[in-house]
Amino acid sequence: MAFLRLLPVVLAILLLGAHFYRAGWVVLTGLCVATLFLLFLRKPWVPRLFQAVLLLGAVEWFRTLYVLAAMRIAWDEPWTRLALILGGVALFTALSALVFQGRRLKAFYGRG
Repeated sequence: MAFLRLLPVVLAILLLGAHFYRAGWVVLTGLCVATLFLLFLRKPWVPRLFQAVLLLGAVEWFRTLYVLAAMRIAWDEPWTRLALILGGVALFTALSALVFQGRRLKAFYGRG
C-alpha cells in the first residue's frame, strides 16, 4: 500500500528524468532512475533525501519555464500554454514532496 502513496513521487522523478534525457544529460537521467530504488530502503533519511530532490526538481522546472518562455517571447511566439504546463509540472513536483508528511509513510520509514 505504500507504493500507491509513493506514486506521485515516482511519477515526478520519472518526469524529471525524461526532462534530463531530452536535454542530453544522461548522467542526471541515470541518477533519477537510480534514486527510485532508494524508496525501498526503510531508513529515516530517505524521505528527507527525496524531499530535497523533489524541491530541486521543482526549481529546475521553473528554470526551464523561464528559459523557454523568454525564448518564445523573444521570438514573438505564444508562451502562455507553455508557462501553464511547465508551471503545473513544477507545482506537482514540489507538492509531491509533501507525500512524506503523511502518518503512514512516516511509520513506513521509521519516523513516526
